[in-house]
Amino acid sequence: MADGPLRGIRILDLTHVWAGPLATRVLADLGATVVKVEGPMGRGPREYRGGLPIGGWLAGKPPEPSAGERPRRKAAGRGIAPRMKEPWNVNAVFVKLQRNKQSLAIDLKTDAGRDTFLELVAVADVVMENFSARAMPALGLDYARLAEANPRIIYVSMPGFGHSGPYRDRVAFGPSVEPMSGLTTVMGYGPGEPRNTAMALMDPITGVSATAAVVNALRRRERTGKGAHVEMSLHEGGVAFSGPWLIEVQLPDYAGDIAPLGNRHPHMAPHGVYRCAGDDAWVAIACRNDGDWRALCNVIVALDPDAGVAERRQDHDRIDAAIGAWTASQTKFDAAEILQRARVPAGPVNITPDMTADPQVKARGFFVPLEPGPTPIPGNPIKMAGITSDDWTPCPRLGADNREVLRDWLDYDDDRIEALEGAGVVVDKPPA
Repeated sequence: MADGPLRGIRILDLTHVWAGPLATRVLADLGATVVKVEGPMGRGPREYRGGLPIGGWLAGKPPEPSAGERPRRKAAGRGIAPRMKEPWNVNAVFVKLQRNKQSLAIDLKTDAGRDTFLELVAVADVVMENFSARAMPALGLDYARLAEANPRIIYVSMPGFGHSGPYRDRVAFGPSVEPMSGLTTVMGYGPGEPRNTAMALMDPITGVSATAAVVNALRRRERTGKGAHVEMSLHEGGVAFSGPWLIEVQLPDYAGDIAPLGNRHPHMAPHGVYRCAGDDAWVAIACRNDGDWRALCNVIVALDPDAGVAERRQDHDRIDAAIGAWTASQTKFDAAEILQRARVPAGPVNITPDMTADPQVKARGFFVPLEPGPTPIPGNPIKMAGITSDDWTPCPRLGADNREVLRDWLDYDDDRIEALEGAGVVVDKPPA
């Protein structure tokens, strides 16, 4: 596994989707031994049935057909996809979040699977999951049972609404939780058009918070010798992110004027995103103060350098039109460079190919060509001595480390492992 400050820490990773896998990826990048404990169907069915997974395929194309396999004939006027080579192992979103981990594919719905898992818990440091609040108790694997197997275990759970309260049994996704956090109060282009980010921001917020929680719980265990149940909430992670406007509405002089402003700002003017030459090309511009405004006026001479912020806010539509007339004649990169040279805060609105090709990003080696394609995988934003991507490993195939984990962690012999394999408790491919 990767070297780093968490080397020697063993983590059993039962997480899925985004919040949990992001948390365990960060911990794996920092050197923890992370075993992805996944169900036989955790990555999808064995046979490709057509369609495009969220985020697409690794390397941007569907997996190749199995050797000797040809596309099957159309039936009833519909195309039938060919059988693909291990489609469950090339979902790009899944792969992006699973580097530096090992895969143990085990069926926790079987008695043998649960017994083996509890043996792993007994020699682990951390268990992490982000199922609903009902899932682990339903399997008989709640914190009380895990702590019975290992009193020093740190158990991190991340349900949508925590383990208490009237919403505890609700299943949550980032886009459904986000509006409940208050974030959408300030998103959209007017009071009658609330929007959410469509990015499930609650997930990465909670995931990053969970990494801090794990490090804190490990530090606490060093002092006390005690494990912990760390309870996160997707909902509360989002509420914590919504701080400024939550505070503002509690002030004595609050006038009820918090409302969606689109790309504008309650205090800065002008502030927005402006169309440039090219297909769907934009540049972001912000004037924090009168100095920025005068610098902008040196570039766009149609603007009045003596206008104060109150006047600029009132006249925002006309100012936007003048800025837009100028940016329309520039590429987004040229516009950003001209404005930055004039000391105006500005930057191109990058789409993904722009971001991965950005010279700043490339110079710092942030994206790592870890997967086939080559597919650029986001690196670790934490840069410090002793942390490097040189020893990183790509996402493991489903069940690739079954035998290694069971031997190294539990000293299982071949006969015992083969018995689990024969019973379908431990697998390396989805069931047929």
